Amino acid sequence: MAGTLYLVPTPIGNLGDISRRSAETLERVDFIAAEDTRVTLKLLNHLGLKKPLISYYRHNAEEAGGQVLDRLLAGESCALCTDAGTPAISDPGEELVALCAQHEVPVEALPGPCALVVALSASALPTARFVFEGFLPMNRKNRRARLEALAGEERTMLFYEAPHKLTATLADLEEAFGPERRISLCRELTKLHEEILRTTLAGAVERYKGETPRGEFVLVVEGAPAQAGEEYTVADGLERVETLRGEGLSRKDAVKQAAKELGLSRNELYAAALEL
Repeated sequence: MAGTLYLVPTPIGNLGDISRRSAETLERVDFIAAEDTRVTLKLLNHLGLKKPLISYYRHNAEEAGGQVLDRLLAGESCALCTDAGTPAISDPGEELVALCAQHEVPVEALPGPCALVVALSASALPTARFVFEGFLPMNRKNRRARLEALAGEERTMLFYEAPHKLTATLADLEEAFGPERRISLCRELTKLHEEILRTTLAGAVERYKGETPRGEFVLVVEGAPAQAGEEYTVADGLERVETLRGEGLSRKDAVKQAAKELGLSRNELYAAALEL
């Protein structure tokens, strides 16, 4: 019988954010697949645990993924950990999860820290509908093309960005979305020097002009204004009135319903209907 792959979220800065369930899972599994064994070892030392560690990261995902799968199929259990946050979110862990699903190996995801959710909740921007874009393309041409494709996106948008690329990305965001679009720049979340700057794209560009800040960023960008719905004319209203009258409604009731459906003035539509 195959073992289970556990997706164990790890703190994004504050070690106190590790959950009891995550700690118990790390203690119970046979081995841990870690993005950086040195980072995960610090967490294990904090928890007073000792576990076999193997490296699983972007550049060895195919080879290491096969090794993890073989051990899972042999009955061992494994915890997958990134350096910070939830595995498989903007992370090569998604490939390991897909591999396990392909071979019917159980996968159990634990809830826990996730930088994008922390940033969104504190952004003061709309949270009901949002889209996560992760890291934008490194190539500037490709990055601009991606942002142009998002120009009409009405949902709140979230991006991850490294400090050394922040100023270039902010300039591209301003060019694509306009200077007045609101943004929350969330830096060093949950850490000692946590900072959340709520401003416009123009304000963000000015704030970091000529500066290379420290720490990883989550950029929460306001979506585009909602597009106005289709505009209907009085002629459209009259056509709808005739249809409704054909269904048995009186002129008055047909005008009332048509005006409501099409967003027209009832008095204006009624006057036009009388002229007919």
